[in-house]
Amino acid sequence: MALNCHMQHGSYFQGFFPLFQDPELFEDLLNVLEKFVKTHIPDLEIIAGVESRGFLFGPALALKLKVPFIPIRKPGKLPGKVQKESYALEYGTV
Repeated sequence: MALNCHMQHGSYFQGFFPLFQDPELFEDLLNVLEKFVKTHIPDLEIIAGVESRGFLFGPALALKLKVPFIPIRKPGKLPGKVQKESYALEYGTV
């Protein structure tokens, strides 16, 4: 599986979308993540996914761990009542 890589604003990025084209590999990754969490965070109660990156693996891992998944989005992106928290960006502007 080929993964594309590049630098942007001093951060290293690697494309991982090809991972989703191989269901067995994706399942293997989720099994590794599940084992890691159960070993290192045995009392985990919730998984929160930050923006689009967190939405790719967070729900699947939460399902395996049988815990809730909470999406974290930029202001104005979620309907209904939401909670707010201030934060600093790694790069870019709000």
